[in-house]
Amino acid sequence: MEWFTDGDYWLGRLVFQRGLALLYLVAFLSTALQFRALIGARGLLPVPNFVASVPFRQSPGIFHLHYSDRFFASVAWTGVALSAVLAAGAADRAPLWAFMLLWALLWVMYLSIVNVGQTWYAFMWESLLLEAGFLAIFLGNERTAPPVLVLFLLRWLLFRLEFGAGLIKLRGDPCWRDLTCLYHHHETQPMPGPLSWFFHHLPKPLHRVEVAGNHVAQLVAPVLLFTPQPVASAAAGFIVVTQLWLVLSGNFAWLNWLAVLLAVTAIDGALAAEVLGLPEPPAFGATPAWYEGVVIAVTVLVVVLSYWPVRNLLSRHQVMNYSFNPLHVVNTYGAFGSVERVRHEIVIEGTDEPEITDGTEWKEYGFRGKPGDVSALPPQVAPYHLRLDWLMWFAAISPAYALPWFAAFLVKLLDNDPVVLRLLRHNPFPDSPPRFLRARLYRYRFTDRHELRATGAWWHRTLVGPYVPPVTKAG
Repeated sequence: MEWFTDGDYWLGRLVFQRGLALLYLVAFLSTALQFRALIGARGLLPVPNFVASVPFRQSPGIFHLHYSDRFFASVAWTGVALSAVLAAGAADRAPLWAFMLLWALLWVMYLSIVNVGQTWYAFMWESLLLEAGFLAIFLGNERTAPPVLVLFLLRWLLFRLEFGAGLIKLRGDPCWRDLTCLYHHHETQPMPGPLSWFFHHLPKPLHRVEVAGNHVAQLVAPVLLFTPQPVASAAAGFIVVTQLWLVLSGNFAWLNWLAVLLAVTAIDGALAAEVLGLPEPPAFGATPAWYEGVVIAVTVLVVVLSYWPVRNLLSRHQVMNYSFNPLHVVNTYGAFGSVERVRHEIVIEGTDEPEITDGTEWKEYGFRGKPGDVSALPPQVAPYHLRLDWLMWFAAISPAYALPWFAAFLVKLLDNDPVVLRLLRHNPFPDSPPRFLRARLYRYRFTDRHELRATGAWWHRTLVGPYVPPVTKAG
């Protein structure tokens, strides 16, 4: 059926599929390298304890059937390998059903990980990756023209991502309405990047322009995605530009890159190919009837499940980043309904002295991404995701965020646990464990230009008080 497919979007589909496979690779890689410390059998929040208390219907996945660290690692590394195969285009010439099966396998494996990942996987980009990955199953291979219905569903996903974030801002912190939120956000965001200091010191009128541009990108451009071309392409292009601005100004794992890929699917490929001087699109074969039936069924499913996120968007009590079903399909999104005005950081220190005195020397642990050493320029981490560092930001805002895991984390540090220590950049006790640990809360702010020139420090910090008093192992 001619109405079912549109070959003009072949380029957007190609970029989306290759890019999504790369983001899957990053997600599986970050899992493979971090899971033992976080959710492994001896991790901070062990998967075996979780699956013993949470039924399959609430968190479906293969780890309810069997769990061991070795099995989990094999799943994660298999995800890395399969993602690389799809990113390289090596599966494009496979039969359509086999191509779809490979994408479905990726989705099932990552869904299984997220559904046992607990607080370490409770980020919006996890659900966004799963929802985008679910839709990617039905996009077809290079011998099948892109299905119009799935292209529509991808725009619908991007609409909910952007429009939900825009509404939560307007309904939330008044600084979004008076255009002043970015006076603070670049400094207080969860994980600043190497350019965040410079963004923070932009003139305040430009910060107001940033906020206004954000409102256009999140409240106007998403609506225009559903208008005829070339307006839809222009709206998608504007979203791409704003997302790249966010890539430069902070570290939000693969969130911004996935939003870029979703926007690319709304760009008219024929027009883009003409502008870029690309060759003619490939010749597409006939669309199998069974494939049309599957796509129509999936579209009906998404339309039905959209009732809950639409109701949430219209509600005065809109919630952010919520999955209405355990498959993480058709979710609601949003971010930064409130913006912190002050940045707090937890600094963990240890000592190997047998007793604590006024003269005790405390040595500081260093994290890979979160601010610690005031002289260290914040690193570029994204699209990789440092889960412990992100949770430390939440823990500094409220100790309640850290209740399930922070005490266990300190115990692992007192043991010099090598698996947990691999999550850190610097262990001040490489030869023997510390006798005592403590955690202190500091207020951090970016230095100004004069301070940076005089001291070489990107941050200035002031002690607020104790977060955890000195602790040691019993006995």
